[in-house]
Amino acid sequence: MSSESVQSGISENTIGALAYFTLIPAFVFLAIAPYNRSSYVRFHAWQSIVLSVLVFFVNFIVGNLLPKIGGVTPVALISAQGVILAAFFLVSVWGVISALNGKRFELPLIGAWSWKQANR
Repeated sequence: MSSESVQSGISENTIGALAYFTLIPAFVFLAIAPYNRSSYVRFHAWQSIVLSVLVFFVNFIVGNLLPKIGGVTPVALISAQGVILAAFFLVSVWGVISALNGKRFELPLIGAWSWKQANR
């Protein structure tokens, strides 16, 4: 839980939430001071990055490899990709809300790894 202000005057909670918007702020917060000194901000940035990469690969597999298997209709593919992207959006919103409330919401599988990276 964190509500401390990073030197810019913006709270760590807000910075952690911003990391979930796209990969760009997440990488920026990991790269520049004073944000990269906060384990709370680093946790949310790492979790956002790993979540985005995971969703990209799952969506790639569904969109490019499943059609090669055969028997998968275009409607089923589009539906599956829609479900994946909707789930990604909802999880990202949950991450934003958790970060704004000062909570470290750990996603299964990637949350613990993100926490380890944040505390290196």
